[in-house]
Amino acid sequence: MRSLPTPILIVALALVVVSDVSSVLAQSSRSAAGVTFAQAERNSIELKQGMSVEEVERLLGKPRRTTLKNNGSSTNASSPGVLQWTYSWTGASSPATLQVEFAAKSPESWYVNSWEWMKY
Repeated sequence: MRSLPTPILIVALALVVVSDVSSVLAQSSRSAAGVTFAQAERNSIELKQGMSVEEVERLLGKPRRTTLKNNGSSTNASSPGVLQWTYSWTGASSPATLQVEFAAKSPESWYVNSWEWMKY
């Protein structure tokens, strides 16, 4: 049985290495970005009023943007305002944006008040 010529063997090994590196990079970028749109769409069904920030993060991953809005009174410490988490996905279909709003009983105790798909 004849062995492959050395240049062909080198090219074949290089292709294997390149494909392994690109799959590792794709996996790490996916985990850094959080949840894919398809996963988020399925998981958003599980959103419930009263869920904690930690529960939402486990369900949907880290948000792309956060916003804290006060109720117009900076002196009212009992009402810290509204915390908004915005998730955005782009893909083959149109861009999608999910906005989750949290209210708080105290400044450290945020819970889901509402959510809405802004673009879908």
